[in-house]
Amino acid sequence: MAKSLELYYYPECPYCQRVLRAIDANGYEGIVLKNIHADAAADATLVRVGGKHQVPCLFIDGVPMYESLDIIDWLAREFA
Repeated sequence: MAKSLELYYYPECPYCQRVLRAIDANGYEGIVLKNIHADAAADATLVRVGGKHQVPCLFIDGVPMYESLDIIDWLAREFA
């Protein structure tokens, strides 16, 4: 069964850019991108569900994962 994946980010964040480059370079599909600077609802959801205002944050079936390298490692394992 496919997992629900949502990446909360903002474009100016270097750690977010690291994750976005990895997604692009590896052709990972099915990840919904949520720019918290362009989407107030996404920003509110990040804090409400994740409990903090930190990006990048990958929600995996609604469970938050933080830290760019942890996200990249998880994606590499999941999409292997």
